[in-house]
Amino acid sequence: MQDNTWIVWLVLLVAALALESLSMQLFSVWFALGAAAALLSCAFAAPVWLQMLLFVAVTVISLAATRPLMKKLQKKVQPSNADRSLGKTAEVLEEIDNLKGAGRIRVEGQIWSARMEEDRGVIPAGLTVETVAIQGNKILVRPLPENE
Repeated sequence: MQDNTWIVWLVLLVAALALESLSMQLFSVWFALGAAAALLSCAFAAPVWLQMLLFVAVTVISLAATRPLMKKLQKKVQPSNADRSLGKTAEVLEEIDNLKGAGRIRVEGQIWSARMEEDRGVIPAGLTVETVAIQGNKILVRPLPENE
């Protein structure tokens, strides 16, 4: 395997770079750096154990050194206008029934399709609920304690 070890490192390097170019999540770039270090050591006829050690060490060190910085630099998710409706009370306009896929609420003047956070029967029209999450174009709600 010593003679063809460079092929393994080259394939790993190319695969990690290809994966990184597809994902853009800064996940496999560290493996590419480790594979590049191992490939370079292989070019200088380093033993396989040293190549593997360099691969692991460079991968771990580069991950530890750059990951916190990358997390800071990544854009924070910007809340949308719809997020303003979360944590609010809403009036049930149409009975909410997850099994039927039915339900509509009014929250802050906007009408939403609604589903219950947990499948617990139905919530009749006229009751008040709390909005908890947005899932696609539907808002998830839970009954207020006084309505249970």
